[in-house]
Amino acid sequence: METIKQQNYPLIENMKEHAELVAALASGLFILIAWLLGKNDMNTLSILVYVLAFIIGGFAKAKEGVEETIANKELNVEFLMILAAIGSAIIGYWTEGAILIFIFAVSGALETYAMNKSHKEISALMNLQPEEAWLVNEQGELTRVSVSTLKKGDHLFIKPGERVPADGVIFEGTTAIDEAAISGEAIPVTKLEGEEVFAGTVNMSGAVTMEMTKPNSESLFQKIIDLVQSAQDEKSPSQQFIERFEGTYVKFVLIAVLLMMFIPHFILDWDWTTTFYRAMVLLVVASPCALVASIMPATLSAISNGAKSGILFKGGVHLENLSVLNAIAFDKTGTLTRGKPIVTEFIVREGIDQQQMLSIVAGIESQSNHPLAQSITAYAKQQGVKSFDKAQIEDVPGWGMKAVVDNIAYKVGKADFVGREDAMHFANGIALTLADEGKTVIFVRDEKGIVAIAAMKDTVREEAKRAIALLKELGIHTIMLTGDNENTAKVIAKEAGVDAYIAECLPETKVQHMKDLMAKYKHVGMVGDGINDAPALATATTGIAMGEGTDVALETADVVLMKNDLSKIAYAIKLSRKMQKTVKQNIAFSISVIALLIISNFLQAVDLPLGVIGHEGSTILVILNGLRLLNKNI
Repeated sequence: METIKQQNYPLIENMKEHAELVAALASGLFILIAWLLGKNDMNTLSILVYVLAFIIGGFAKAKEGVEETIANKELNVEFLMILAAIGSAIIGYWTEGAILIFIFAVSGALETYAMNKSHKEISALMNLQPEEAWLVNEQGELTRVSVSTLKKGDHLFIKPGERVPADGVIFEGTTAIDEAAISGEAIPVTKLEGEEVFAGTVNMSGAVTMEMTKPNSESLFQKIIDLVQSAQDEKSPSQQFIERFEGTYVKFVLIAVLLMMFIPHFILDWDWTTTFYRAMVLLVVASPCALVASIMPATLSAISNGAKSGILFKGGVHLENLSVLNAIAFDKTGTLTRGKPIVTEFIVREGIDQQQMLSIVAGIESQSNHPLAQSITAYAKQQGVKSFDKAQIEDVPGWGMKAVVDNIAYKVGKADFVGREDAMHFANGIALTLADEGKTVIFVRDEKGIVAIAAMKDTVREEAKRAIALLKELGIHTIMLTGDNENTAKVIAKEAGVDAYIAECLPETKVQHMKDLMAKYKHVGMVGDGINDAPALATATTGIAMGEGTDVALETADVVLMKNDLSKIAYAIKLSRKMQKTVKQNIAFSISVIALLIISNFLQAVDLPLGVIGHEGSTILVILNGLRLLNKNI
């Protein structure tokens, strides 16, 4: 018995999902039967079957229309359709009224299908979350448990080919993870011990053990689902305007229909039947169904498209705002640049062994957590220095470090710390040349003077250069905001290809700079890492956060790039512009069809069935036009 239920369950669910379409088709079948009965002079039975077709085909939309009218205290298009069908029946046009109900029901079913199609992207995401996981107990034994029972700190075993059941870090093992569900990036990412993994991603190769760091309700995957669902529920300003307009427009149509019922009879000598019939046709063709459906399917499709590409919009309003941006400001460190400086030159005093000196400096710097110190240590390893000289150090905050290595005293740090005059004259004044190239210079001094210098530079991301070029093609002005000095900012700006830069920009002054840019360009976007840039992100027309899918990025910005791929900004703007273009096409088309049908009705050139087909056909066309935005290749 249980097997039968399991077999029938998908069929029942499928029937429920397409209930509107099934009812519409059943209504169409009853209309055909009623028409055949009428042809055979079985008029009473024919009318009864027509009534059945009315009820089956129109129940869902009539219920929806009445409930919305009561709830919102506003008339709507469904209400107009009910009145038109009832009016047609009253004057004896049972077939036309039934056909109206039938096509309206089919149109409604297709609209529901269209809306569900974009929502299915979220359902597909939710299905990626595994329901069970391998829990590792203290004895190292594996137990298959429900994901809902897991808690922070649990150790989970993930076999090759399985999905990661929760957010956490690799506790043991190495593997490649397919993070396409999170970032849209198709290339698997290698994960080592201590590195983060996210729920819903796929373990491609090695068997690993992970430690769960968050409950599933707070996982990045769940936050993405919640974010996109809320974005789909949030209506854009255009949609809100159309919905407010709908109530007023329906009242206007009803007044026009009432006038149409009497004025043509007295002024144009139409008979009462024709007058009432034309009033019913007006009810149908003047209904703003296509206009109402012009925006929401397109917006939902664009949001779903973005989610598939690793771009999360927090609502239709932010999607609309992207289309009008004239300029975008970029934070430098970690956004345009890698945020991790690399050593470009290491120059020693004449007569000094470079490798030995590098070992000494790395031995000093390896005891510091400063990013520049870490860069020197990493450079030494790259140059083949396998062991660092032991050093006794003293940290001098804001300046550098003092150290003793093999009874020799060293100073490592800024020019003023080691002696500016000596620093500037070292190696024929090369420090000034390096500074003009936008590099940070660290000096090393021993008992005899300057012994070495290390030049470092925060390199511009290659994808940042491509992104800036793409934005320029779209006519977007680009500005870099940085706390660096004028020389460094100028070099980085030139390398990145931005149109302008603002140097020596403090975090607290970014908001004022953003306000100044908005005064100049009106609509300005801001791209940052979502943490120290939060005030500027909030001030901008559209705040765009990057940060490898971090929680902070999800919380601060209007648009989130799940990977640090700036080229996605250009794609998001093109998607936004495409959506706006599609919406304008839909609105222009739907208004044109309504105007044409109203004029044709007044000239008695269109009958009720043709009016229904023209009206409902235009609704279906604008829905399908909006669904084109689901196509990933914009």
